[in-house]
Amino acid sequence: MYQRTTSPTEPAPTAGRRRFTRKALLAASALGVVTALLAPVRAGAAPAPAAPTAATPLAANGQLSVCSRQLCNASGQAVALNGMSTHGTQWYAQCVTDGSLNALATDWRADVLRVSTYVQEGGYETDPAGFTARAQKFIDAAHARGMYAVIDWHMLTPGDPNANLARAKTFFTAMAKKYKDHPGVLYEIANEPSGVSWSAIKSYSEQIIPVIRAQDPDAVVLVGTRAWSSFGVSEGSNESEVVNNPVRASNIMYTFHFYAASHREAYLSALDRASDKLPVFVTEFGTQNYAGEGANDFAMSQRYLDLMKRKKISWTNWNYSDDHRSGAVFKTGTCNGSNWTGTGVLKEAGVWIRERIRQ
Repeated sequence: MYQRTTSPTEPAPTAGRRRFTRKALLAASALGVVTALLAPVRAGAAPAPAAPTAATPLAANGQLSVCSRQLCNASGQAVALNGMSTHGTQWYAQCVTDGSLNALATDWRADVLRVSTYVQEGGYETDPAGFTARAQKFIDAAHARGMYAVIDWHMLTPGDPNANLARAKTFFTAMAKKYKDHPGVLYEIANEPSGVSWSAIKSYSEQIIPVIRAQDPDAVVLVGTRAWSSFGVSEGSNESEVVNNPVRASNIMYTFHFYAASHREAYLSALDRASDKLPVFVTEFGTQNYAGEGANDFAMSQRYLDLMKRKKISWTNWNYSDDHRSGAVFKTGTCNGSNWTGTGVLKEAGVWIRERIRQ
C-alpha cells in the first residue's frame, strides 16, 4: 500500500513439476481433504475441516508453474487464483484462526491465502525465529484446507529491498527448506519497493531467487516492481523498464498492486499493457484509496476484476482482518469472537469481495 504512516497503537495496512511422495499422499489421505491429487500437509499443521464435496484448489491444480505469460496448473492449463491477504501478523494474528480459515476456504471458496510477514514495523526483525514459525503455522493451516499460500516478505520501509537482503536470505532459506516438497507455495520476495531504481530491485531479485531455487527449484517466485509494485507508474515510469530489462530467472511472475479509489486509468492501462508482455500476479489490491481507507469505489474495482478475469490474472485482496479501516473485510471486533461465516460479520468491502471470490 502507498504512503503509509504508523504508530504503535495504529498499524497501517499495506500493500519441471514435482511428483507427490508416498508419504505426502498418505498425509493428505489421513487428513481427509481429498484423495489422489491432494498436496501433502506438514506435520503440526492445524486440523483440516470436514472433507469437502469437491476437489480443493490445491487438489485440483497441484504444482503451479509459469507457462508463457500465465500461471498454469500441473496439467499445463491456465488458472487464476482468487483469495485474501492477511494483515501484518505482528498486529492481527488473532484474525488467522481455524474458524476464520475454515470460512475462507469453504464459505468464501478462496483458492489462496497471502501470509504477510512485515520485516520492520514490529515484525520479523524483532524476532526472526518467532515470525518465521508464525508464518509457517498459517501456511500449513491454509494447506490443510486445500488453499495455496503466498509467502509475502512484506518489506515496506525502507523501500529498497537490498536494505533487508541478509534477512531475506535467512527467511527464504528457512521457507524453501520447509516447503521444497510442497506444491502449495508461491514466494513473494519483495512486497512494495519504492524510492529505488528497477535495476536495484532486479539485482536484489537475482540474489534472492537462487537462494530459493537451491532448496525449491520448482515453485513460482513473485517479484515486486518499482513504485509500490505499480510497474513504476506511481513514480512516473511504466512497465517498459521491466519488459526491456527482465529479471534473469525462469518460472517467475511480476507483482502489481492497486487501490481503485486512488489508482485510475493510468494504472488500469499499465496492468493491461504489462500483462500482454509479462506474467503478472496482483498480490494486493483494495476497493478504497491508497491507504485502504475511505469510500469504496466498486465500479472502478469491477473494471480491474473484469480485466483480470479476462486475462486470467490471479489476485489477493487486502485484507483479512478487523482493522477499523474500510479495507479490512471484517467488522471491528469480529476477530475477538467465533463467528466468521456469512455477511453479517463483514463490512461493505467484505461483502463485495466475498461475493467476487465465490463467483
